[in-house]
Amino acid sequence: MKRYAGFIALGLLSLAALWFAQEKSTPTGSDSNRQTQSQSQPVGNSGADASRRAASRQDTGRNPVSRGTGFDFYVLSLSWSPAFCASSEGSGNRQQCGSDRRYGFVVHGLWPQNETGYPEFCKSGEPDRVPDAIGRTMFDIMPSMGLIGHQWRKHGSCSGLSQKDYFSAIRAAFETVRLPERIASGAGAASLSADAIETAFTDANPGMSKRGVSISCDGKRLEEVRICLNTDMTFRDCPELDRKGCRAGATEIIPIR
Repeated sequence: MKRYAGFIALGLLSLAALWFAQEKSTPTGSDSNRQTQSQSQPVGNSGADASRRAASRQDTGRNPVSRGTGFDFYVLSLSWSPAFCASSEGSGNRQQCGSDRRYGFVVHGLWPQNETGYPEFCKSGEPDRVPDAIGRTMFDIMPSMGLIGHQWRKHGSCSGLSQKDYFSAIRAAFETVRLPERIASGAGAASLSADAIETAFTDANPGMSKRGVSISCDGKRLEEVRICLNTDMTFRDCPELDRKGCRAGATEIIPIR
């Protein structure tokens, strides 16, 4: 009988040891819940990570692009397409000015600039001709292969970038600028002073100052808006360009037709 009692006691001790070991290996209460939630949350998609990414985007303002070399800054030239198409030069341009083409602001160019003067038609290891495979990806903002090719030869060749990277930089520059709706919609004819047009752009783009934007006129018509950018696509002042801007008290903005 005593022998059986000894076996029973030994079995109970074994069961107790097993239960204690399991308790130690299992997280308790909220710790267990946190472990399960952590494993089910995809890495990098937590609320904190999303907030950090959003803050990072706000700090940089845009996706990174290849920086040009050999110059001080860029001038992004935005042409008001209705004015170009009303000119003798644009009247025969079917790619940009055909009856089914309803462009507003388009990119005239992204020009490497120095504090005084600018380089042009530089020697480059890239071909002079821009292939269709690159050019046609730009048609939504540069609607002519003639324009694309000329801008590469005169300005892009001085950027220190490949053709692919230069046109990527053009798109990044265009997407950096928020176009003021009142002007960019082209819904109807308007008359604004050059100063009012500059104000519309600076109001729409925090960080842009009137010393970093210049208006170009063709007679009384708004022709272009030129904006100065660092090579990382942040806004900057450019006194030399600003001094050359149109100062018209009344500038005609041709509507998009």
